[in-house]
Amino acid sequence: MSYKKLHKEAFVLDSHCDTPLALIKGSDLSKRLRKGHFDFIRMKEGGLDAVFFAIYTSGSLEPDAATRRALQLIARTYDAVEANSDKVAFALSAQEAIENKKNGIGSIFMGMENGSPIQKDLSLLRLFYDMGIRYMTLSHAANNEICDSCAPKEKRWNGLSPFGIEVVKEMNRLGMLIDVSHISDDSFYDVLKYSTKPVVATHSCCRAIADHPRNLTDQMIKDLAAKDGIIQINFYPPFLNSDYGVDFWPLCDAYDQAEEKFNSNPTKYRQEFREAEKAMNALPRPSYTEVVDHIDHVVKLVGVKHVGIGSDYDGIEVTPEGLEGVDKLPLLTKELLERGYSNEDIKLILGGNFLRLL
Repeated sequence: MSYKKLHKEAFVLDSHCDTPLALIKGSDLSKRLRKGHFDFIRMKEGGLDAVFFAIYTSGSLEPDAATRRALQLIARTYDAVEANSDKVAFALSAQEAIENKKNGIGSIFMGMENGSPIQKDLSLLRLFYDMGIRYMTLSHAANNEICDSCAPKEKRWNGLSPFGIEVVKEMNRLGMLIDVSHISDDSFYDVLKYSTKPVVATHSCCRAIADHPRNLTDQMIKDLAAKDGIIQINFYPPFLNSDYGVDFWPLCDAYDQAEEKFNSNPTKYRQEFREAEKAMNALPRPSYTEVVDHIDHVVKLVGVKHVGIGSDYDGIEVTPEGLEGVDKLPLLTKELLERGYSNEDIKLILGGNFLRLL
């Protein structure tokens, strides 16, 4: 079977895409966008059957501001889906997503990235579930009321907070997946301790290949799999390749600073922003084949049933060479076939494993 036919037959699911950030800025997903990684036209071309839109809130926001921001992102997602009902529909379950594929339309799921919008109120967690949130990434780049993040050196709870334990239990009861991407190692092990259901890392890579705290160690991957969990491989180049990261992070910092200045005064700082962007993009990027290197690593550790893809598209500044947008996803199927994976194993990796958790 050709890789194109196999890709079309498979149920392809991306568990993390930050496109709601583009919706806030006014992007029209019905059109082929020149900037960014995702729109509904390229979703179709890439054979992507379902995607989780990330309802992301920064850890720097105060609780009320985080809740308001989450509501805005959800509202913009509702608007985009309604305006493109010929192309996509919401899905709240695996069965609904499978039905949408049969009807020739893509599925939009929602996951919340950072639990700050629920504040310290389980009723808000339940409300967001009712709005369509089907997983929650417990923290982002800052410690919060639920748990510690992997990013800060100083930890607040040394794992889950007492409230965080209650959050885990309530998410289990609701049927909302717990996402362990971004959280600290201690928080990760507390989640495994207290969760009675399988958990997922929706957009992380392997620390044995790229030594970064956002990635999972081999032991973490084994312990995740032992509870029937899954790691969804992130496409972010510095999480794929440590050597690239050494050169990339200073350029990324300069880009972030230039972008902040540009946003404050576009006329004054346009040239500075363009130069920072050009310098960052000029750095040779890892190949899309390195995404499959991480998949290989997980498969060798714990088998084919515990890995998938979570691109982080529209949340990353750069992509792997060859995976510049969602339309390029069939290349992963091609690479998996060339490495000797069976058709059934490839179908599990592309989306079957995540559907199992749903």
